[in-house]
Amino acid sequence: MTASTTPIGQRLAQGRAAPGTTPRQSVNVNEVERWASVIGGGLLAVTGLTRRSGLGLLMAAAGGSLMYRGLTGHCYAYESLGINTSSEHHSPVASVAAGAGVKLNEAVTINRPAADIYRFWRNFSNLPRVMRHLESVRVEGDRSHWVAHGPMGHRVEWDAEIINDRPNELIAWRSLEGSEVGTAGSVHFRPAPGGRGTEVHVSLKYDPPLGKVGSWAAWLLGEEPSLQIREDLLRLKQLMEAGEIATTAGQPSGRR
Repeated sequence: MTASTTPIGQRLAQGRAAPGTTPRQSVNVNEVERWASVIGGGLLAVTGLTRRSGLGLLMAAAGGSLMYRGLTGHCYAYESLGINTSSEHHSPVASVAAGAGVKLNEAVTINRPAADIYRFWRNFSNLPRVMRHLESVRVEGDRSHWVAHGPMGHRVEWDAEIINDRPNELIAWRSLEGSEVGTAGSVHFRPAPGGRGTEVHVSLKYDPPLGKVGSWAAWLLGEEPSLQIREDLLRLKQLMEAGEIATTAGQPSGRR
């Protein structure tokens, strides 16, 4: 059964304007995003309805909005921003298409020489020690295999390669074709003002497994990506400066 013969596929097809006709509502969302919106919106709606709370109602409403977005192929937010992805094509070279995906930029100042922090980060297998969403990273030369915990318990894997490496200054990487997650990122190591150590600047761009729907779902479920990266960098700071990461595990809560 092809997508065009399914009930959802038929409804998606209705969103396309027939040749020589004017659509009732302009289609500005590509088909991959539309399917992701329908599936992700349905999951959000069901999860929200089962929670029976204020947050649950918000999730259900967001899920319904995403399903509408997918079924009609029209996004009012895209319209207001002048964005149209309905004819978007991914570059055969870039891991994430220009203008697509989720972008994150975070920074932290660590009171250690750049060489020490670079050495730790350059061995990607160290990163699960400070990044809670990472399960493992297996390094094979300039390539690596990543396993992570995604939104709503979804486990994702991808392969990446280093595309720029300047010792003690910069590491940049991107995922390889065929990976579950399209991602690209870089980390810069810069001297902090006043000799206070090193500024670590991280830039990430990725397509979640359900497109931007996956990012929205994570935010609604308390797994906002930028907050995760911020906390990861704070754990890196603790590890590099103190040799260990502070934890409250096993300590009394103070409640009677």
